[in-house]
Amino acid sequence: MITPLNGYCVIKPLEAEDKTESGLVLSEDAKEQTPYEGEVIAVASQNMTSNGTMLPIEVSVGQRVLFGRFAGEIVKVDDIEYKIVELSAIHAIVK
Repeated sequence: MITPLNGYCVIKPLEAEDKTESGLVLSEDAKEQTPYEGEVIAVASQNMTSNGTMLPIEVSVGQRVLFGRFAGEIVKVDDIEYKIVELSAIHAIVK
């Protein structure tokens, strides 16, 4: 397993939907414009800024989140693709 360090989390990206809830089929261009969504797999134990200020950690393992399209680095472990993302790159929690 991957253990993120200060200010990072590990996200397993979810596949982009092919259809909307109303049944419309999305083109590849439309799928690229949708927010990137994933499940939080691991979270660092602290989130300290470069000047030493501790920031709260607002996400936890198991939550679904939206993150920036170009956020983080892709890594592959046991043929499963993950993204290592800064906590500040997470835009929202999906409930």
